[in-house]
Amino acid sequence: MGALRRCIGLKEVDRAGAISADPTIESKWSSILSIQSLPHLIGGAPHEDAGTTQRINIDPATGETVSVTPLDAVDAADRAVAAAASAFESWSQIPVGDRIQPLFRYKTILEDHIEELASILVREHGKTMGESVGSVRRGIDCIEHACAAPVLMMGRTLPQIAVSSSFCRTEDEGGVGLDSSMDRMPLGVCVGITPFNFPIMVPMWMWPMAVACGNTFVLKPSEKDPVSAVRTTELAHEAGFPEGVLNLVHGGPVVVDRLLAHEDVAAVSFVGSTRAGASIYAKGAAHGKRVQCMCGAKNYSIIMPDANRGAAVEGIFGSAFGNTGQRCLAGSVVICVGDSAEWFVPALVERTKGIKIGAGDEAGTSMGPMQDFESRDRVLEYIGIGESEGASVLIDGRTAEVPTAGCFVGPTILDHVTPDMRVGTEEIFGPVLSVMRAGSLEEAVGFVNQSEYGNMSVIFTDSGHAVRKFERTVQAGMLGVNVGVPAPMAAFPFSGWKKSFYGDLHVNGEDGARFFTKSRVTVRRWI
Repeated sequence: MGALRRCIGLKEVDRAGAISADPTIESKWSSILSIQSLPHLIGGAPHEDAGTTQRINIDPATGETVSVTPLDAVDAADRAVAAAASAFESWSQIPVGDRIQPLFRYKTILEDHIEELASILVREHGKTMGESVGSVRRGIDCIEHACAAPVLMMGRTLPQIAVSSSFCRTEDEGGVGLDSSMDRMPLGVCVGITPFNFPIMVPMWMWPMAVACGNTFVLKPSEKDPVSAVRTTELAHEAGFPEGVLNLVHGGPVVVDRLLAHEDVAAVSFVGSTRAGASIYAKGAAHGKRVQCMCGAKNYSIIMPDANRGAAVEGIFGSAFGNTGQRCLAGSVVICVGDSAEWFVPALVERTKGIKIGAGDEAGTSMGPMQDFESRDRVLEYIGIGESEGASVLIDGRTAEVPTAGCFVGPTILDHVTPDMRVGTEEIFGPVLSVMRAGSLEEAVGFVNQSEYGNMSVIFTDSGHAVRKFERTVQAGMLGVNVGVPAPMAAFPFSGWKKSFYGDLHVNGEDGARFFTKSRVTVRRWI
């Protein structure tokens, strides 16, 4: 319980266990600090339902217990949906300009607590402090975008769309002309199922826009690192959202299945693996839900011979090893075209040797641990698979100098990977970079397009001709030109293609507002 206490309502923590409380961030859910299992947050209050099974979560840098998460508290899920359904009747009738006022306050609150929230991410996920702060700021960007809901929800009107002759009045007398309009209306109770790799940012892709559009929300955070979601939900209530507008329920697959089947749930937004996303999309659609699923990826970056060498090395380095490779926009395969491999590969190897691996809050750390031991072991297994398939191991994460405790693995570079190797086609979700070789841009794009995924692709070049050909032929929903990680700002959709996305409307951008609303058309005639 000591590690859990260090995660919530406390700002300064050292690794020896000394704790310094900050009275300015005391939690009204102070019971979280002393109970065995994390509570659900339902209707504006903690709800303690541990169910029959729980997951023990650790600090991935030390192996110490951080939290205990209920996995099968189905009753809590039902209560959360009921609270959201009850709140929807009044919340949906509040003017949109008033609905966004708590979001303005929430943005300020988050900015005031950014160091605290970043520290929680370091403790329960393993991000470096810089990565943690950056992910919180990305979440704040989503809140700012949701504050534009009054504009995003605006409908359309076309007066005098037609004239009817079936009534006795003449047009001069009025009333025979037809006017038509389209309005955007809230859906009802919406659900967000979010992943472990960005436990603060990804929920903010979903619920701020959903509630700004007049819906109420049930958040089901990852069972692996839920403390940050608890804390940010708590802060949302401090911002003034009415009871039941935003609820949080913990759980695993049993709870997810219950939410997908619940008759009062109108829409489901999911971020996670392709395997889970395909299942959630099928189940949710079968129960009549509107569903969007942002899923897995295998992202390819292309290095042209004329690329700016420094920019290419730094861009690929950050893309491959940032967040320990645990993100769906990680550049996990780099394709060197022509003779670019002669300068790019040695430079990247040398750059990678400078990585300092350690706890995310230690000075100088540039890469933290994997999220848990299961993730670490999966990465280690894939390195062995790549070696057995014939790839050259230039940097071996299995033998890297890492702390003795925790879920650490070093960065890995596998050279001479071919498109038929598993390490070149399967999502590893860790700090493993595969290097392929291609004789031309056309061949490189062919490697990209044969993937079952289509999240993002990147090209490094100074040639406008190459960029244009790349943009017109590559099959991916997010592209980067001399940019290692082309993560869209919240005003644009996160638009994966192929098996990286299931659904129609993407998260963020105008798509986000459209996903969380339904259109209503009215035809008017005054007689």
